[in-house]
Amino acid sequence: LQSEDRRHRTSCIRESYKGSPINVNMPTHVELEVTETAPTFRGDTAQGGNKPATLETGLRINVPMFITPGTVVRVDTRTGAYNERVS
Repeated sequence: LQSEDRRHRTSCIRESYKGSPINVNMPTHVELEVTETAPTFRGDTAQGGNKPATLETGLRINVPMFITPGTVVRVDTRTGAYNERVS
C-alpha cells in the first residue's frame, strides 16, 4: 500500500495460490495523523481518561486527553486501538 506521502508507505505480504491472492498480512501498527478531536480544558488531563478522535483515514478511535489535532499516533491494526503518540 503506497501513497504520495512517504509516511504512508506500508509494507504488506500477499500470499497467493495459483495466481489468486488468498491472504494479506498487514503490519501490526501504522502511524496516522489526528485530524479532529474535542478540545481539552485545563484539568481534563489530571485524571486521565480518553476522548474520541478522527484520524486522517476517517477512522474514529479513543485517544488520551492530551492528544490534539495534528498529532501523529500509532494505531494497532489488529484492534484499531490507540497505541502511543509518535514523537
